Amino acid sequence: MNKAIKKVLVVNSGSSSLKYQLFDMTTETRLAKGLVERIGAGGPANHAEALKKVVEELGNPKDIDAIGHRVLHGGETFCDSVLMNKANMAKAKKLVKFGPLHMPANLGGIEACEKIFKGVPNVGVFDTAFHQTMPDCAALYAIDQKFYKKYGIRKYGFHGTSHKFVTQAAAKFLKKPLSKVNLVTCHLGNGSSLAAIKNGEVVDTTMGLTPLAGLVMGTRCGDIDAAAVLSLMESEKKTPAEMDTILNKQSGLQAVSGVKGGDMRDICTNAAKGDKKAELALEMWAYRVALYIGAYNTVVGGADAIILTGGIGENSAEGRERVIGRLGALGVKLDKKTNAKTRGVTAVISAKGSKIPVIVLPTNEELMIARDTVRVLGN
Repeated sequence: MNKAIKKVLVVNSGSSSLKYQLFDMTTETRLAKGLVERIGAGGPANHAEALKKVVEELGNPKDIDAIGHRVLHGGETFCDSVLMNKANMAKAKKLVKFGPLHMPANLGGIEACEKIFKGVPNVGVFDTAFHQTMPDCAALYAIDQKFYKKYGIRKYGFHGTSHKFVTQAAAKFLKKPLSKVNLVTCHLGNGSSLAAIKNGEVVDTTMGLTPLAGLVMGTRCGDIDAAAVLSLMESEKKTPAEMDTILNKQSGLQAVSGVKGGDMRDICTNAAKGDKKAELALEMWAYRVALYIGAYNTVVGGADAIILTGGIGENSAEGRERVIGRLGALGVKLDKKTNAKTRGVTAVISAKGSKIPVIVLPTNEELMIARDTVRVLGN
């Protein structure tokens, strides 16, 4: 580690909020965390004003050595975290088209930090970067390649910072070299994705050009026949923007269960009371997760472990049991007692006779961003 980099501020700038954490990287200890909300909507006017509040909350710190930023989309331009100098900022701005809601806020947060924390280096950590080791057979869509070359239409994947953190943590837990570990990592939350990890690198992931593809999520539909989308647009006379809202914000667990926001806790409670819509939502969710775990186990040539993380993966015993119960053909067996009492801690929840260990492993995206910030500046 570069000894000069001790205190790292991690910033996650959303469209109307700004989350932050401050780390002492000599011990990887979190010193502070906070959230500034309602940016541009009755709260701070912009991200620069929000950062002024952060500075006040932190007691006007003079010893922050570096700032790490979560950035949604790196496209094919950024396959790793980078120092956000003028050249890299210019490249990142060309990728706003891939994330028009999040990218302006992400980059606005960096620009605000440049003004507020003068002379402090800013590092961009991209949600898509960890997935850029995917081979073309997994990353490209079977459409005319002129659309890929002209518009960059391909699979990029997301939650990369989380998948990277748990991959490294799992290799350490399993006492295997990172370059030799094979995993199926499952980031299960309101937004969810799986990654197939072979020899420590991503070879496939469930999200695509956008975070809409793959699993059934809180309000996102996941995989759907493209012709079904076209048919709905024609029948309902929907514009692309309106259809995007339906698929991203009005579908998924919410649409099937009737529970606003698709909160897994409420859906499990309703299912236990005999609510058939909630039961169907849980089964659809678990089926899709198990389907991809089976596929990705094949892709990696047999996983050393199945890793469960994210809000649902770390805390929902009911959700985990429904998924693991579908993996009998892989020789996976659940330890129901351990599963029932595991919440937010690292634990092996598979039974002793399970052919593949199932490990609950809490993610820490902010610490991963801080680590990457130190690594990039150290190099």
